[in-house]
Amino acid sequence: MSDFESQLRAVSLRVTRPRLAVLAALRDHPHVDTDTVIGLVRDVHPTVSHQAVYDVLRALTDAGLVRRIEPAGATARYETRVADNHHHIVCRSCGAIADVDCAVGAAPCLNPSDDHGFVVDEAEVVYWGTCPDCAAERTSQSAPSSEGSR
Repeated sequence: MSDFESQLRAVSLRVTRPRLAVLAALRDHPHVDTDTVIGLVRDVHPTVSHQAVYDVLRALTDAGLVRRIEPAGATARYETRVADNHHHIVCRSCGAIADVDCAVGAAPCLNPSDDHGFVVDEAEVVYWGTCPDCAAERTSQSAPSSEGSR
């Protein structure tokens, strides 16, 4: 039995080809949007409908096997890293997303300075910046041309 099959059964979900394909796509391509998941699944199973992928993403998210992240101003993305309280860093230029572990301790972000009586079970921190590729592109575009200085 595959790890995905075990995960599905552990949360009382039937093992289906679309569910297995979505989990595999997200394992291999974390932080992708729904359209990308649809394309990846249809590369393997061309007859799977768009609606089936939407339904699978919803079921897997509801079951806690997939995490849906929605950085401000960006489309929803999905990942299979759900067993920890990690965060994300997003490039303002190209939208690339990377995982960021908590800075110190197991999950210091779960201890807010004032919880207002809430029982905190998750924190969502999003760091924003420029990825290395976009930063390098900006640097190369802003460098003066040696042709013009002659």
